[in-house]
Amino acid sequence: MKTRSKIQEQHSSLLSSLIIMIIVGVGVIRRCNGEGYLIGVGSYDMTGPAAGVNMMGYANMDQSTAGVHFRLRARTFIVAESSQGPRFAFVNLDAGMASQLVNIKVLDKLKSRFGDLYTEENVAISGIHTHAGPGGYLQYLVYSITSLGFVQQSFDAIVNAIEQSIVQAHHNLKPGSVFINKGDVVNAGINRSPSAYLLNPAEERARYPSNVDTLMTLLKFVDDASGKSVGAFSWFATHGTSMSKNNLLISGDNKGAAARFFEDWFSSSSSSSTTSSDSSSTTPADSSASLLSLIKKAQSMKATGGKLCGKRSSRESKVRKNNGSLFVGAFCQSNVGDVTPNVLGAFCTDSGRPCDFNHSSCHGNDLLCLGRGPGYPDEILSTKIIGERQFQKAAHLFTTATQQLTGTIDYRHVYLNFTDIEVELLDRNEKVKTCPAALGPGFAAGTTDGPGAFGFQQGDTKINELWRKLRDALKKPTPYQVDCQKPKTVLLDTGEMFVPYAWAPAILPIQMLRLGKLIILSVPGEFTTMAGRRLREAVKETLISNSNGEFDDETHVVIAGLTNTYSQYIATFEEYAQQRYEAASTLYGPHTLSAYIQEFEKLAKAMAKGEKITKGPSPPDLSSVQLKLLLEPTGDLPPPHTNFGDMEQDIILPKSGSFKKGDRPIATFWSANPRYDLLTEGTFAVVELLQGKHWVPVYDDDDFCLFFKWKVDNSTLYGTATIEWEIPRDADSGVYRLRHFGSSKKTKDSPNIYFTGASSGFAVS
Repeated sequence: MKTRSKIQEQHSSLLSSLIIMIIVGVGVIRRCNGEGYLIGVGSYDMTGPAAGVNMMGYANMDQSTAGVHFRLRARTFIVAESSQGPRFAFVNLDAGMASQLVNIKVLDKLKSRFGDLYTEENVAISGIHTHAGPGGYLQYLVYSITSLGFVQQSFDAIVNAIEQSIVQAHHNLKPGSVFINKGDVVNAGINRSPSAYLLNPAEERARYPSNVDTLMTLLKFVDDASGKSVGAFSWFATHGTSMSKNNLLISGDNKGAAARFFEDWFSSSSSSSTTSSDSSSTTPADSSASLLSLIKKAQSMKATGGKLCGKRSSRESKVRKNNGSLFVGAFCQSNVGDVTPNVLGAFCTDSGRPCDFNHSSCHGNDLLCLGRGPGYPDEILSTKIIGERQFQKAAHLFTTATQQLTGTIDYRHVYLNFTDIEVELLDRNEKVKTCPAALGPGFAAGTTDGPGAFGFQQGDTKINELWRKLRDALKKPTPYQVDCQKPKTVLLDTGEMFVPYAWAPAILPIQMLRLGKLIILSVPGEFTTMAGRRLREAVKETLISNSNGEFDDETHVVIAGLTNTYSQYIATFEEYAQQRYEAASTLYGPHTLSAYIQEFEKLAKAMAKGEKITKGPSPPDLSSVQLKLLLEPTGDLPPPHTNFGDMEQDIILPKSGSFKKGDRPIATFWSANPRYDLLTEGTFAVVELLQGKHWVPVYDDDDFCLFFKWKVDNSTLYGTATIEWEIPRDADSGVYRLRHFGSSKKTKDSPNIYFTGASSGFAVS
């Protein structure tokens, strides 16, 4: 019997659907009259090298990729007023952040395909800030030290995925409607620098119920012709640090997980509404079959041994085949600077007591202070929980969205030299300047999500003599820089370091995108909670005061963080005084936020008045000078008398002879290094279910429940691939096996050789 709340929920969903059907019908009429939007979405695999490449985020030399938890994707939406009219493309990357060099190369590729249809002005590329993706794709040296320089394979995977997702979205353009909805996400983020937040004015803090932004803003894209939804993009601030700096598996962290859950939920909901209610036709195992017969059948299915296969074989075994028609659900980043998903708080690992409030350390040691996620001590579970909290709110906003966006599509974009912006502080009747980039000692301390180096604490404004000598050996800051950055003490003078090439960006892009009464602010860094609030308010006030009623209190302003390039953090002037991690990583000095607000107000005024702006100085292309010190992959050959794909360790059955839901079957194969081929839009791992006489793929390495792990024996240089399947509670009973795909090394005389192998069968009851 259904509960009252369930019935009310269904009625609410049905009412929302009815309203949308009416609105979409109006949209068709508007389209016939030459009004309305064209919409298109796209998605493409951007999973980079899964072995031996340092991950981007924690700057931990020991954190190099060793497998895949689930794949990374580039997800795009395009909105246009007409086939050749104003438009913009927004790309959400399962990456740590955007990269200036990635943008440069993507825009070159788009120009060769589409001419001037997609340019730096109307393309935004934003990162979700996972700390579990391969690094080496940013062009400034400070961001590629731990990856041993530039990693071409990482870079190419990202560039290709962005291009392909935009091409897919462009080809999918069709008349459609866009709906917006907002709601609060409960317990998916807390402030990791609360002592710094408290330095903001009390009257300002009193205007907000929390020291983090809990609001999620979601866009829903609907095809006018069919009335079917094609995608959803949402913005919400929480760090991609549910996975710790000890994790070695490629992962989209909590936002990537939310996207996978959302897309699978939509696919399941859509298929269940269009398929027969007769479940017997889709039940893989005969419901009357006894467990004993399942076990007997499984025992007859022996491991296949390694076999050669085609280049596209792994693609053919994908569960979700990307033919360009898949629903696209993206979870975008916002003003995430001081927001952690480790919502239980930070505790000392030695005593279990809460960390020091002002410095986030334990007895003066920053390494002992660690944040705890909701699944502590299981970081995979924490990732799942925080992902589910975002997904569940997005699903609710999606099913109840009825407010339609209409009106102008517009954009403004400018490049700025952030090392020397004159800022007029109207409240103090004073003119100040930004500084060349620099990092303070609080940066070296790290955060409660990932502690940094021993001997530093958040809030430090002094450095000892040893570190001072090391700093000066690299680059002694000029007296101007020392004075400009105060109260930050310069630990690394990155903005004045140019050997062997620039260590930090000087020229940054800022961008505004308009979709009716929605404004997206593309910012090239991580704004703290209060910094983001000030920017949103300033832009909104400027739009309202400079337009003839076109903008009002109903105008929505969202921040898209880590977009178009990366320049670390932006703290408020007050937060800067304490020099915790976020402030110590605010590159351009204490007035960085004021500079952003001033320059975004100029964009907002130009947009409101319909005025053009000058482009500004273009950023450099440093691709020709990049250091590339990463060694070539190892794991070229299998042991004597074996083939790649042969079993190193077959499935070990439990004493009962079968696995239960929640168990974890494991199989290990002799395998080549996954860097030899990324198997883009393919898979390294598959769970196959026996249906009749055929093996059918039911899970792959894009599923949260499947783990692909690769390692090489340093003494023999033989590589192995281990597949672990955490059997979901909703998995069907039946006979299964685990399959591995891979590729061996390409030589000058022959292309890659692709191989596969499958384990023995096993029963799941």
